[in-house]
Amino acid sequence: MVRTADVDPFLGTAPTDLPAPSGLAATWWWPKPQIGNTHPGATAPLGMVSACAYSGAYPTGYGRFDLATEGIPPAIRADHVASGFTHFQQSGTGAIRKYYNYFRVTPLTEPLDGLGRQFELVDEQASPGRYAARLDNGVLAELTAGPKSVVHRYTFPRHKDARIVIDCSIGGLQIPFGETVPLRARLELVAPGVAQGEIVVEGAPLAVHVEVRSPRWRQLLWYDRRLMPGGSRLDFDSIRPTTLRPFGMMWAGPTEQGDQIEVAIGFSLRGPEQARANLHADCGVAPDGRFDDRLAATEALWADALGRIEIDAGTSARERIFGTALYHSLVKPAFAEDESPFWPRDGDFVFDLCTMWDIYRTQLPLLTALAPDRAVALANSLLVTAEEEGNFPIGYRMARGADRFARQGSALAHTFIADLAQLGVEGVDWELAIVHMLADLRRGYGEDLLRGGIAHPVTHHLDLAFGYHCTARVARLRGDRRLANELDEVAARWVDAYDPQTGLVLDSTYYEGGRWNYSFRLMHDMAARIAIAGGDDAFVGLLDRFFGFGAEPVRQPGVAPGAEELLAGYALGRFEGLNNEPDMDAPWAYHYAGRPDRTAEVVHAALEHQFGTGPGGLPGNDDSGGISSWYVWATLGLLPVAGQNVTLLSTPSVREAHLRLPGGDLHLETTGFVEPTRDSPAQHVQSVHLDGVEVRGSSITTRTLHRGGHLRVALGPEPNGWGTTHRPPSRPDTA
Repeated sequence: MVRTADVDPFLGTAPTDLPAPSGLAATWWWPKPQIGNTHPGATAPLGMVSACAYSGAYPTGYGRFDLATEGIPPAIRADHVASGFTHFQQSGTGAIRKYYNYFRVTPLTEPLDGLGRQFELVDEQASPGRYAARLDNGVLAELTAGPKSVVHRYTFPRHKDARIVIDCSIGGLQIPFGETVPLRARLELVAPGVAQGEIVVEGAPLAVHVEVRSPRWRQLLWYDRRLMPGGSRLDFDSIRPTTLRPFGMMWAGPTEQGDQIEVAIGFSLRGPEQARANLHADCGVAPDGRFDDRLAATEALWADALGRIEIDAGTSARERIFGTALYHSLVKPAFAEDESPFWPRDGDFVFDLCTMWDIYRTQLPLLTALAPDRAVALANSLLVTAEEEGNFPIGYRMARGADRFARQGSALAHTFIADLAQLGVEGVDWELAIVHMLADLRRGYGEDLLRGGIAHPVTHHLDLAFGYHCTARVARLRGDRRLANELDEVAARWVDAYDPQTGLVLDSTYYEGGRWNYSFRLMHDMAARIAIAGGDDAFVGLLDRFFGFGAEPVRQPGVAPGAEELLAGYALGRFEGLNNEPDMDAPWAYHYAGRPDRTAEVVHAALEHQFGTGPGGLPGNDDSGGISSWYVWATLGLLPVAGQNVTLLSTPSVREAHLRLPGGDLHLETTGFVEPTRDSPAQHVQSVHLDGVEVRGSSITTRTLHRGGHLRVALGPEPNGWGTTHRPPSRPDTA
């Protein structure tokens, strides 16, 4: 199984630092930032909170780098530093306005005036559920997280007046326009070693319940770096950026060398009392030993989550890359049952869905396969959000307002919901789902589709047509054939987005990418898609040009690339090498034209050249596990086609794997396997057998995959015609 020891949370925290690519991979070009944007902080699987060192850098608050939209991000810090430790970091995302980083906790051996200075981080360590570092003031910080809580443990040097300070006024990032200012706040000291508070920030009320075990220490509130002896309550009815002054809580007292102080914090979006209940549910009510107990519990959660896949990776490096990819695939979204601050009902509530555009192709199918109960909870959360707010979000943050990322895509929740319906999962109100799926299709760009015949950007046109198709599939499964047929008529209008003269999508505006990047998504009638391009040979020719077969190597953008450099790169119309989401499923388009050998070559080049160990081991923003989950699927030689109940089969890059799936265990075995390397050619599938029966073609249904069984894949050095005749179903709904 994948062990927690196989995970490196630092992977992806620095700019991409991989050996220069060769061969096919050297022809790919991407403009997006070349950094994973992950953080090494402590979090539970799909937990509500995280805890990490805070430097104020972009985008998670951890690290040394500034905001960048192209190329290598510029450094704004010379070394790894931190002014304290914050909570609610994102994972791998790019530019999503401000980020959380609320309730900064700082251990000080300096006066309160020293709050905010950047301490050098020494000997950073991280593993699933734990982050640790020593500050240059001599304090050792250790952090662990539960589903709705965090426990800090600080080991102090000998000092006459050490202190732990919580700054409740800070949020966001320490870059221009990156700070978050609370609107209202209230803090209260409720008992010795116990405090609570609530801030309203970006429209969301965030509450904490804090317990500090320090019998010899005093506790105080403070405002504008001045102590408030004897004060037990602070209230701010209306805070403005021009009137904001730092404020918070503090515990202070003498320490002997090696004294340890634990700070246990429960969080809630429904007030301090629920925060208290969350802390006690996660960490118990006993004030001592919470850190070790919570860490052990969180490590057990990660061991179970990661243990759902076992691989024979062949090398320790491959084990580390795969284990970390699986880990990053299960960090987000944030599940916070009974925590919605925006409507009174209890039940499923999920935030940090950042964003469907990033994760619907790879991460959500992986979540559905490994944790179907969490997938059902996410679906129900999306339905409640649609019911309460009027539409499905493309993304959802812990914030009120228009942070729904509507520019990225349309109707992407429909794909995820259709997947669950076709898998036959229980626990979703399917009639309610159809109602909201229908309503959502008619909003925003959906009105342009219905009234104008085509919606621009054409990427939204394709999203909407696919959304109609997915809704039709759910309706048909529920027995409403009339509605399904009506929806299929609109779904068939996806063809209007393509230009028969070029075989590509029409000229339009595009969100992160161009017409080449968006031209090879896996549509719901791939035979018709290939016909638009002029047939198999013409379609394969377009794909070969896109993936750079026969092309010369290119040069990637560096720091602060200029307009001329970027325009020349965009003009290539080239695959973005796993640095961008729109073309993540494009390598498998070859399957539908009878060329799975080409898929094997592209995926082999991506796996061997675009991923590595260490902080620079990712080719770009991980985007809530979008890229990492691609790596997991590609390593296994599988790709569930989102919304289609089809899983495409290709060459595994591991000798053997074992997956714990909803209907039973899947044992993946290869014969003729040769350990892949950066310089080796791709291997090719010769045949596939499932439970001893030959699989005709290069796909199975995803529902079959989820039942488990014994999947045996025979490999060889050259293509033998496998997958050329029996192709994946072009119209899976009629297959």
